[in-house]
Amino acid sequence: MSEITPYLAVADAHAAIDWYISALGAEIAHDPIVMPDGRVGHCELRVAGARWMMSDEHPEIGVEAPDLARGAAVSLHLTVEDCDAAAARVLANGIEMTRGPEDSPPAGRVAVFVDPFGHRWFLDAPVRQR
Repeated sequence: MSEITPYLAVADAHAAIDWYISALGAEIAHDPIVMPDGRVGHCELRVAGARWMMSDEHPEIGVEAPDLARGAAVSLHLTVEDCDAAAARVLANGIEMTRGPEDSPPAGRVAVFVDPFGHRWFLDAPVRQR
């Protein structure tokens, strides 16, 4: 089986780790590898089994965070148990939703936000059968 794992670049990986833990309930799956200059060269986070990799910007090798003035080129889709609860947690961490939470058949209950580091997230809770 194949899989694709996003690798995010952020302007401040230490702050991003803290924010993702607080706002998304992320856990550290691989401790940060901190380079001699203090930048994070690699770390891995996960939420309920979904994982992503992340590092600080390293422009010298072409790794840069999104340009906040341009918008996000990619959206990350995270399936959650409870979209409203997940969105409330993001809101409590200072970020407004750009969409939802709302019912969006057939996707389910959805909410969209851009995190403080310029990455666009799509939260989705599948429709429950009654």
